[in-house]
Amino acid sequence: MTEVKDIVTQTSQKMEKAVMHLENELLTIRAGKASTHVLDNVMVDYYGSMTPLTNVASVLAPDARTITITPWEKKMIDPIEKAILTANLNLNPQNNGEVIRLVIPALTEDRRKDLVKMVKQEAENARVSIRNARRDGNEAIKKAQKDGLAEDVAKDAEVEIQKITDGFGKRVEDIFEKKEKDILTV
Repeated sequence: MTEVKDIVTQTSQKMEKAVMHLENELLTIRAGKASTHVLDNVMVDYYGSMTPLTNVASVLAPDARTITITPWEKKMIDPIEKAILTANLNLNPQNNGEVIRLVIPALTEDRRKDLVKMVKQEAENARVSIRNARRDGNEAIKKAQKDGLAEDVAKDAEVEIQKITDGFGKRVEDIFEKKEKDILTV
Protein backbone atom coordinates (compact mmCIF):
# COMPACT_ATOMS: atom_id res chain seq x y z
CA MET A 1 0.00 0.00 0.00
CA THR A 2 2.77 2.45 0.83
CA GLU A 3 4.24 1.82 -2.63
CA VAL A 4 0.98 3.02 -4.20
CA LYS A 5 0.91 6.09 -1.94
CA ASP A 6 4.51 6.87 -2.90
CA ILE A 7 3.69 6.63 -6.60
CA VAL A 8 0.66 8.92 -6.21
CA THR A 9 2.69 11.39 -4.13
CA GLN A 10 5.55 11.46 -6.65
CA THR A 11 3.09 11.98 -9.49
CA SER A 12 1.46 14.85 -7.63
CA GLN A 13 4.85 16.42 -6.91
CA LYS A 14 5.82 16.28 -10.60
CA MET A 15 2.54 17.99 -11.50
CA GLU A 16 3.10 20.65 -8.83
CA LYS A 17 6.55 21.36 -10.30
CA ALA A 18 4.98 21.81 -13.74
CA VAL A 19 2.50 24.36 -12.35
CA MET A 20 5.24 26.19 -10.43
CA HIS A 21 7.36 26.34 -13.59
CA LEU A 22 4.39 27.79 -15.49
CA GLU A 23 3.88 30.47 -12.85
CA ASN A 24 7.58 31.40 -12.94
CA GLU A 25 7.61 31.59 -16.74
CA LEU A 26 4.51 33.80 -16.77
CA LEU A 27 6.14 36.24 -14.35
CA THR A 28 8.69 37.10 -17.02
CA ILE A 29 6.03 37.86 -19.64
CA ARG A 30 5.33 41.57 -19.59
CA ALA A 31 1.66 42.49 -19.37
CA GLY A 32 1.94 46.25 -19.92
CA LYS A 33 2.56 46.99 -16.27
CA ALA A 34 5.98 47.39 -14.71
CA SER A 35 7.12 44.21 -13.01
CA THR A 36 10.61 43.60 -11.72
CA HIS A 37 10.25 39.94 -12.75
CA VAL A 38 10.80 41.02 -16.36
CA LEU A 39 14.47 41.37 -15.42
CA ASP A 40 14.80 38.00 -13.65
CA ASN A 41 16.75 36.42 -16.51
CA VAL A 42 19.09 39.39 -17.11
CA MET A 43 22.71 38.48 -16.41
CA VAL A 44 25.32 41.23 -15.86
CA ASP A 45 29.08 40.95 -16.40
CA TYR A 46 30.27 41.59 -12.85
CA TYR A 47 34.08 41.56 -12.74
CA GLY A 48 34.28 38.82 -15.34
CA SER A 49 31.51 36.53 -14.12
CA MET A 50 27.91 36.55 -15.25
CA THR A 51 25.73 37.51 -12.29
CA PRO A 52 21.94 37.99 -11.99
CA LEU A 53 20.97 41.66 -12.14
CA THR A 54 19.32 41.47 -8.72
CA ASN A 55 22.69 40.55 -7.20
CA VAL A 56 24.37 43.79 -8.35
CA ALA A 57 21.54 46.31 -8.06
CA SER A 58 18.30 47.18 -6.36
CA VAL A 59 15.37 46.72 -8.75
CA LEU A 60 12.06 48.46 -7.97
CA ALA A 61 8.80 49.28 -9.76
CA PRO A 62 7.79 52.66 -8.26
CA ASP A 63 4.75 52.99 -10.53
CA ALA A 64 2.85 51.06 -13.20
CA ARG A 65 5.02 52.26 -16.08
CA THR A 66 8.55 52.50 -14.63
CA ILE A 67 11.23 50.19 -13.30
CA THR A 68 14.21 51.72 -11.51
CA ILE A 69 17.54 49.98 -11.14
CA THR A 70 19.98 51.38 -8.59
CA PRO A 71 23.40 49.72 -8.86
CA TRP A 72 25.28 49.15 -5.64
CA GLU A 73 28.43 50.34 -7.42
CA LYS A 74 28.22 53.33 -9.76
CA LYS A 75 30.65 51.79 -12.25
CA MET A 76 28.12 49.00 -12.86
CA ILE A 77 25.69 51.32 -14.70
CA ASP A 78 27.20 50.67 -18.14
CA PRO A 79 27.39 46.86 -17.78
CA ILE A 80 23.79 46.80 -16.49
CA GLU A 81 22.58 48.89 -19.44
CA LYS A 82 24.44 46.62 -21.84
CA ALA A 83 22.95 43.50 -20.20
CA ILE A 84 19.41 44.90 -20.49
CA LEU A 85 19.92 45.73 -24.15
CA THR A 86 21.41 42.31 -24.97
CA ALA A 87 18.60 40.54 -23.08
CA ASN A 88 16.29 41.63 -25.93
CA LEU A 89 13.44 42.76 -23.68
CA ASN A 90 12.41 45.60 -26.01
CA LEU A 91 13.16 48.07 -23.22
CA ASN A 92 15.32 51.18 -23.53
CA PRO A 93 17.38 51.93 -20.43
CA GLN A 94 17.88 55.59 -19.51
CA ASN A 95 20.37 56.61 -16.85
CA ASN A 96 21.21 59.79 -14.98
CA GLY A 97 24.58 58.55 -13.71
CA GLU A 98 23.13 57.00 -10.55
CA VAL A 99 19.85 55.28 -11.46
CA ILE A 100 18.72 53.42 -14.58
CA ARG A 101 15.08 53.88 -15.52
CA LEU A 102 13.11 51.58 -17.78
CA VAL A 103 9.88 53.04 -19.10
CA ILE A 104 7.42 50.27 -19.94
CA PRO A 105 5.65 51.18 -23.18
CA ALA A 106 1.93 50.65 -23.55
CA LEU A 107 1.15 47.43 -25.39
CA THR A 108 -0.33 47.55 -28.86
CA GLU A 109 -3.20 45.25 -29.77
CA ASP A 110 -0.91 43.08 -31.92
CA ARG A 111 1.65 42.79 -29.12
CA ARG A 112 -1.10 41.80 -26.68
CA LYS A 113 -2.21 39.02 -29.06
CA ASP A 114 1.40 37.83 -29.38
CA LEU A 115 1.78 37.77 -25.60
CA VAL A 116 -1.44 35.77 -25.23
CA LYS A 117 -0.06 33.25 -27.75
CA MET A 118 3.13 32.99 -25.67
CA VAL A 119 1.10 32.46 -22.50
CA LYS A 120 -1.06 29.86 -24.25
CA GLN A 121 2.09 28.01 -25.36
CA GLU A 122 3.50 28.02 -21.82
CA ALA A 123 0.17 26.74 -20.47
CA GLU A 124 0.15 23.96 -23.06
CA ASN A 125 3.72 23.01 -22.06
CA ALA A 126 2.52 22.73 -18.46
CA ARG A 127 -0.43 20.57 -19.52
CA VAL A 128 1.93 18.26 -21.44
CA SER A 129 4.16 17.96 -18.37
CA ILE A 130 1.14 17.10 -16.24
CA ARG A 131 -0.02 14.45 -18.71
CA ASN A 132 3.50 13.00 -18.81
CA ALA A 133 3.52 12.80 -15.02
CA ARG A 134 0.13 11.02 -15.14
CA ARG A 135 1.46 8.57 -17.72
CA ASP A 136 4.57 7.87 -15.62
CA GLY A 137 2.43 7.35 -12.51
CA ASN A 138 0.06 4.99 -14.31
CA GLU A 139 2.99 3.01 -15.74
CA ALA A 140 4.48 2.67 -12.25
CA ILE A 141 1.09 1.42 -10.98
CA LYS A 142 0.91 -1.15 -13.82
CA LYS A 143 4.45 -2.29 -13.05
CA ALA A 144 3.52 -2.68 -9.37
CA GLN A 145 0.43 -4.64 -10.45
CA LYS A 146 2.64 -7.05 -12.41
CA ASP A 147 4.77 -7.40 -9.27
CA GLY A 148 1.76 -8.53 -7.25
CA LEU A 149 -0.35 -5.44 -6.47
CA ALA A 150 -4.06 -6.23 -6.32
CA GLU A 151 -6.04 -5.19 -9.40
CA ASP A 152 -8.67 -3.21 -7.46
CA VAL A 153 -5.95 -1.27 -5.59
CA ALA A 154 -4.27 -0.49 -8.94
CA LYS A 155 -7.57 0.73 -10.43
CA ASP A 156 -8.23 2.90 -7.37
CA ALA A 157 -4.74 4.40 -7.68
CA GLU A 158 -5.27 5.16 -11.37
CA VAL A 159 -8.58 6.86 -10.55
CA GLU A 160 -6.85 8.91 -7.85
CA ILE A 161 -4.07 9.92 -10.25
CA GLN A 162 -6.70 11.00 -12.78
CA LYS A 163 -8.44 13.14 -10.12
CA ILE A 164 -5.12 14.78 -9.28
CA THR A 165 -4.46 15.33 -12.98
CA ASP A 166 -7.85 16.99 -13.42
CA GLY A 167 -7.16 19.27 -10.45
CA PHE A 168 -3.81 20.39 -11.82
CA GLY A 169 -5.31 20.85 -15.28
CA LYS A 170 -7.90 23.16 -13.74
CA ARG A 171 -5.15 25.12 -11.96
CA VAL A 172 -3.26 25.58 -15.25
CA GLU A 173 -6.45 26.77 -16.93
CA ASP A 174 -7.14 29.26 -14.11
CA ILE A 175 -3.57 30.60 -14.26
CA PHE A 176 -3.82 30.96 -18.04
CA GLU A 177 -7.16 32.77 -17.89
CA LYS A 178 -5.91 35.16 -15.20
CA LYS A 179 -2.76 36.04 -17.18
CA GLU A 180 -4.75 36.38 -20.42
CA LYS A 181 -7.15 38.78 -18.72
CA ASP A 182 -4.20 40.70 -17.28
CA ILE A 183 -2.61 41.07 -20.73
CA LEU A 184 -5.80 42.01 -22.56
CA THR A 185 -6.84 44.62 -19.96
CA VAL A 186 -5.98 48.04 -21.36
